[in-house]
Amino acid sequence: MREKTREVDVLHRISESISGTLDLEAVLRHIVEMVVEVTRADACLLYLLSESREELILRASKNPHPKLIGRITIGLGEGITGWVARERTRVVIPSNANDDPRFKFFHNLPEDRYQAFVSVPILTKKEVVGVINVQHKRPKRYQPDELALLTTIANQVGGAIENARLYAEMSRKALQVDTLSQVSETVASNRLIEDVLQLIVTMTAQMMNSKICSIMLLEPTTGELRIMATQSLSEQYRRKPSLKLGQSISGRAVQERRPIIVPDVTRERDYMYPEMARKEGLCSLLSVPMLIRDRAVGVINSYTSVPHTYTSEEIKVLQAIANQAAIAIENTKLVEKSFEMQEALEVRKLVERAKGSLMQAKGISEEEAFRLMQRQSMDTRKSMREIAEAVILAIGIERQAGSRGLNRP
Repeated sequence: MREKTREVDVLHRISESISGTLDLEAVLRHIVEMVVEVTRADACLLYLLSESREELILRASKNPHPKLIGRITIGLGEGITGWVARERTRVVIPSNANDDPRFKFFHNLPEDRYQAFVSVPILTKKEVVGVINVQHKRPKRYQPDELALLTTIANQVGGAIENARLYAEMSRKALQVDTLSQVSETVASNRLIEDVLQLIVTMTAQMMNSKICSIMLLEPTTGELRIMATQSLSEQYRRKPSLKLGQSISGRAVQERRPIIVPDVTRERDYMYPEMARKEGLCSLLSVPMLIRDRAVGVINSYTSVPHTYTSEEIKVLQAIANQAAIAIENTKLVEKSFEMQEALEVRKLVERAKGSLMQAKGISEEEAFRLMQRQSMDTRKSMREIAEAVILAIGIERQAGSRGLNRP
């Protein structure tokens, strides 16, 4: 009766704890804390099944291990944890857990050397969503009531985890829609192109949960990609050298005009800056070309700080943003070209006017007047506009002076 009362009390507390929030990380923390309290475990690690359902990712632990959360992955069927997820049944090892042939070592985890081990699948609607591992430093004979309670906890929290995941997914979709809307407004605004690109990387980093997001533009004359905007405060990243077309991941994305995904840039042979990536804590990379029709004008890079499997939806959204940024750049170029054409027309009118003034004042031909102005431009290293304006001003002054002389009594 005492054990049943304790079990009901524990389940009630867990229900209260996890029903008060839809934040997935908070739910996972509550679960780990409660399991440690109930089992008096020395360590508790919680893995969740990835969206692809091909691997388990460490999402919470007792200590915790902040640098390893999200970084340790186990394939379905791999190690004891993967075996439990695949077979949907618990494993209980009272001592020498690491001697089990299914055990997988992670040499940076002290829990690898613990003696007793219990691994329980987390189920919801008869489907596995994760695994809870409970470990003790010393050998321990787990009692049937302890194991039953742990299994009950795992079954109860499955629904809470799924609800939190659904809420996170809905929030993510809402953020994507909002970001696309804001990017469209930014592109249509009258801001300077530098400001537009900076706003785009800032909004994209928030939407993609990026450690670093950057835009690199292609210089047509040199064929090089250089960083034009990033929300990163890292001076080392900002000063990263330009890339040649086809060089590194960004250069390939532009050359091949297709998105490229790298699971871990620190281990990618073609990535040119692995040391910088390690120092900055960069891991997964999605590199998407900025396209106008079939022509690439640059690339958007989105880095995460932990391993991340980019979904087709994320790729499509980032491609949409990349193309919007490309349109903003193209519009700016068209406006600049329009200004240049207008400027050229004004200069041409000034030169024609100056030639006419010289021809009349000096009694020379049109060709002689133009050569005279051209020679002055080369000798003084001034533009034809400046020479034309000077000629018009000088001849105008001469005419005014002559006019005053003729009118004297």
